[in-house]
Amino acid sequence: MTDRFLFPARAPVSAEIAQSDMLFPVRRIFCVGRNYADHVREMGSIPTDSSPIFFTKPADALVANGSSINFPMSCTNLHHEVELVIALDQPVIKANPQSAKTAIFGMATGIDLTRRDLQKQAKNNGQPWDIAKAFDQSAPMGAITPLKGFPTKLTGAIQLSVNGEQRQAGDLSQMLWTVPELISQLSHLFQLLPGDLIFTGTPAGVGPLLPGDQVSASIEGTSPLKIQILAAE
Repeated sequence: MTDRFLFPARAPVSAEIAQSDMLFPVRRIFCVGRNYADHVREMGSIPTDSSPIFFTKPADALVANGSSINFPMSCTNLHHEVELVIALDQPVIKANPQSAKTAIFGMATGIDLTRRDLQKQAKNNGQPWDIAKAFDQSAPMGAITPLKGFPTKLTGAIQLSVNGEQRQAGDLSQMLWTVPELISQLSHLFQLLPGDLIFTGTPAGVGPLLPGDQVSASIEGTSPLKIQILAAE
């Protein structure tokens, strides 16, 4: 059937699995906004118990550990946001938080790169965040660490450093909505399937990145993530 394609099809997007030769095929990337109270405050808003903010990135925005990333086009203020990423290997449709946990394959360290200047413009004009979030190479992620069971209470240090200087530091227990709650709420909006990734939000300390910056991110219990920012292509 491939000879019927107008041009060669791109290879499927995949992510590394820690201590394994297997790869995790990526279907979609979902992201959560404003899931840490301190980050909500630093962005000028007030934390609430209303529903979380969801947005998406294309699967091919995924970037592997150790990659060099071009400074994005049409951007003057690129920001880092370290996040726990959850990988699903089972379907989830209109699930409650308890049953949603059974679909979790593993977790990873990720960075939600954001064109903050374009996000600010979108917010001011009441427009969606797509151009600020869903651009090329905007979703760096380390290898996925498989889990034998998701913990009842998720804790662990989450941090990000730029050129050896710590910028972000928090704990996973600071999430406003737990991982099972996020999966449950997403499953009432989308049909979640194996291969879906969920970036679960960032703690305070987000800030700018410049060409030449070396970025290191880590979350307790997952593989570390390192990237380098290059000049604009």
